Amino acid sequence: MSMPLLVGYIIFFCALMYFTAIRPQQKEKKKQEELLATVAVGDTVLTSSGFYGVIIDMTDDTVIVEFGNNKNCRIPMQKAAIVQIEKPEA
Repeated sequence: MSMPLLVGYIIFFCALMYFTAIRPQQKEKKKQEELLATVAVGDTVLTSSGFYGVIIDMTDDTVIVEFGNNKNCRIPMQKAAIVQIEKPEA
């Protein structure tokens, strides 16, 4: 094999890895950050463990989520555990 052909293969496989693995992860991370930036008190959220709850308090990186109708079931969790947000209807 000639040297330019070998370099071409290496560049091709690096580009292939970038477009199949790295770029989609970056897009997903950006989408998750945008989702977490819109979180507000009173929003109904779905957590990564599959529970629905309502946000009752927030700090920079944690939220307190109330689950069910029981007012005693309030759990602090990281914002990163939020998968989906449903805004309350006005």
